[in-house]
Amino acid sequence: MFDEEKVAGLPGGVIPAGLDSMEPGPVLGAMLAGIDVASLSGYDQIVVLRAQQRMVSHHQAAMYRTVASIVDTVTESDREDDAMLAAESAAAEIRAALRLTRRSADHEVLLALTLRGRLAKAHTKLTAGELDVRRIRVLDDATAHLSDEAADALLAKVIDDAHRFTTGQLAAHLKKLTIDVDPEAAKQRYDHSHTHRRIVTEPTSSGTVDLVACDLAPHIVASITRRINHIAHQLNVTGETRTIDQLRADVFTDLLQGHTTTTGRSVSGPRGVVDIHVDLVTLAELTDTPGDLAGYGPVIADIARQVADTQHDTEWRYTITHPDSGAPIATGTTRRRPTAAQRRIVEARHPVCIFPGCRMPATACDLDHRIPWTNGGPTTTDHLTPLCRHDHVTRHRTGWQYQPLPNGDHHWTSPLGHTYTTSGQPP
Repeated sequence: MFDEEKVAGLPGGVIPAGLDSMEPGPVLGAMLAGIDVASLSGYDQIVVLRAQQRMVSHHQAAMYRTVASIVDTVTESDREDDAMLAAESAAAEIRAALRLTRRSADHEVLLALTLRGRLAKAHTKLTAGELDVRRIRVLDDATAHLSDEAADALLAKVIDDAHRFTTGQLAAHLKKLTIDVDPEAAKQRYDHSHTHRRIVTEPTSSGTVDLVACDLAPHIVASITRRINHIAHQLNVTGETRTIDQLRADVFTDLLQGHTTTTGRSVSGPRGVVDIHVDLVTLAELTDTPGDLAGYGPVIADIARQVADTQHDTEWRYTITHPDSGAPIATGTTRRRPTAAQRRIVEARHPVCIFPGCRMPATACDLDHRIPWTNGGPTTTDHLTPLCRHDHVTRHRTGWQYQPLPNGDHHWTSPLGHTYTTSGQPP
């Protein structure tokens, strides 16, 4: 029970202590209903936002329980032994009641049943407000190919920490774990998918066309993307009216059509650069631990080991890590003239942008001076960290601050006063 008078009597601009860690339910709902968000400080508005998300997750968990119960009711009332037909019948009821498309209703029913079965641990976290549906869908996608037993074992490894990851980080972390659990099955899935590589054209409602290449090898895409980006930035000179995205698209189409220039300028560029991280025992073919391809996440061990032998015209930067600690042991490049030693060291130490939630590869980032160079900040490897261009600009324009921690992580403080810890490591 809760004290309605106490909740209603909260003065404007004040929120209860620990609001964003309260168990979701009637008490938290009543407190949130009585808060005038506009009267709060920016710091407290973030606290309220977190509490509201907990309540949303709690109610969504209840909704999915109801959906699963509707399937049970339909099954029982129809005396239907065909589980698929019962689910379709329930989906039709839900579709009409919530004014959903058939596909949306089917997805909602399937997720509800999955939360009751394969993702039961995740449903418990959703009910407690500790996970949201965005992360639930990532967990669903990552475990869909697993048996219920294997999925349950995988969830046991990640479920308590899943809330700390962005959806992108969580997907990459789960991908690595599924490769670790069964490397041979992961290789079979990769081979099957790669066998079905294809080009798809999709007309848009605006009269343009999307050209999509599907199921390509990640290391080849990394090299192609690097080359396109390099050429596009070369063309982005004073007087150029196209955006960088337009330049990338024009370089892409010009190269495929066999053109060597675009708007009169050369589109030739250096070989692509691929940045891969792999532990020493995998490199020696003693284990099948997945590698990590900057910008694309975990890749099967065969890709990490074999791709350098097949990409003779590609520049490769590599980081060999200790199999236990994950600490960089050695770095290198296959180019005759490697990149600056300082950048190599920083990129090996922090393979991705260190801003909260960002997964941009360090090879595509700026090197940020923790203390600006104009203020006397030294250009040393201990003082440089990778920040993607967007987050680099955001940090300096809006007042985000960070400090290195003894274990190599970074402690960030937002302009509103909230703090976050990041590692600069792919999940």
